Amino acid sequence: MKSDILEIQPLELSFTFEVKKQSSCSVQMINNTNHLVAFKIKTTNPKKYCVRPNTGLILPNAACHFTVTMQAPKVPPPDMICRDKFLVQSTVVPEGTKEEDVTSNTFAKEDGKIVDEKKLRVIFVLPPDSSESSPVNEPSKLVHFNESRELKDDIVIQKESHHAKVDAGVELSKGNDESVEATMKDDTFKRKETEKKIEEPVKPSQEYIIKRNEEFMLLNDAEELILAKDVEEMKSKVKELELKLTEAKASIVQLTEEKRSVTQEKSILQGELDMVKSKRRKGQVGFPLLFVLMVSFVSLYLGYLLHI
Repeated sequence: MKSDILEIQPLELSFTFEVKKQSSCSVQMINNTNHLVAFKIKTTNPKKYCVRPNTGLILPNAACHFTVTMQAPKVPPPDMICRDKFLVQSTVVPEGTKEEDVTSNTFAKEDGKIVDEKKLRVIFVLPPDSSESSPVNEPSKLVHFNESRELKDDIVIQKESHHAKVDAGVELSKGNDESVEATMKDDTFKRKETEKKIEEPVKPSQEYIIKRNEEFMLLNDAEELILAKDVEEMKSKVKELELKLTEAKASIVQLTEEKRSVTQEKSILQGELDMVKSKRRKGQVGFPLLFVLMVSFVSLYLGYLLHI
């Protein structure tokens, strides 16, 4: 089995950088083995990117794609350099494995399991309508390098032409030493000036600086407007909460008064109930005496009838 389980193309994720606009790119993964392979994609900034699919299976000697979408950026990063990274993990899995069976434990490096890992870097590319079409990452270094090479080539050409002139002057006439020496001094002076230019750092043009300043000013104005809108929304929400709090306090006061009135009514009813109970008890006191009188009368009547 090969050490590289997956072949990934490209190894750099290029995103067209535009403020407040999403950008996407697609990456191809090729299974170089005769086995079923599981893959998982990780990133150092998961809140910024959306990966679909981030896990899955690739059939033997087959290819698969995944798409990475970068959320719309609000402001450009410092120096327009992106330090985000992606990691693609892959490993061979048994036949019959399903996509839901692919978890973090599938890529655990244990028991001699081979887990292939490849890192992908992120670069920003200016939009097509921009004056620069090269990747934004480290553009100044490329410009400096090309200009330095051009300047060095000019020096070599000047040196060769200078030697050619000197040789020609010597062969033609030895009486022209002064003119040859003057030419050498002039060429030496030009060479020193050219070397000074090489050593001096290449500065950005005034137009580019003004354009960048205008872009940052527009971004700052947009951020201020968004911030002011958010503040107004927060103020309105605070006012609504204050009104609700005032209504809640009024409801609490009303419920307290109602509870107090109910308590008073309850005490009054309790007093009236106690009075009713006491009256019933008083009425029950005379009942046994009347009953005794009636029994006595009935017993006397029965005694009278028996004596007859």
